[in-house]
Amino acid sequence: MSQKRAARLSPDERRAQLVAIGVDMLADRSLDELSTDDVARRAGISRGLLFHYFDSKRDFYRSVVQQECDDFAAATEPDSSLEPVPWLRSFIAGFVAYVTEHRRVYLALVRGAGGSHPAVEDIVEFTRNTLARRVEEGQRRLGMPDSPRLLVAARAWMAFAEEAVTSWPLAEPEALDELGAFLESSFVSLLGALDRPVALPG
Repeated sequence: MSQKRAARLSPDERRAQLVAIGVDMLADRSLDELSTDDVARRAGISRGLLFHYFDSKRDFYRSVVQQECDDFAAATEPDSSLEPVPWLRSFIAGFVAYVTEHRRVYLALVRGAGGSHPAVEDIVEFTRNTLARRVEEGQRRLGMPDSPRLLVAARAWMAFAEEAVTSWPLAEPEALDELGAFLESSFVSLLGALDRPVALPG
């Protein structure tokens, strides 16, 4: 059977199409299992033409991961004009919505082994740092005390939030509202107590 003739797209459109196909395919395979042959086949082009748009397989991998990380960062960026509490709730809502809607890709890439892949580790780490800085900003917007341990606490809350969002039983009624409230409460409890850590008695 002859290969379906590819639609004529501009170079930017074709590149964006190939990256989108790559992101979609990460939902059921690891980064190493992402085949450029399969991507080209889905796009209706030859593998050789794919490398007209990307310098190498590594370049394609990085473009796919960069797109996913850029989308994640954009989804969690609140309107800077919001008051502190709405700002925090917007950040948390964006985080929850993106991770729940892209759960399999998120688990495979941002949180999973893909995040330590040598070709893309720097991209994933930059994205994590972007999110951690937003956590720090939320803490300061709420007037919570500063601390030299704020970045550590921000990263700790991010790990907690990732586990909560990816494990929460979303099929239950009001699950998303409960999850949002739970994350908000944990944010205030963890990041609001940096200047007054509580030890267990005895």
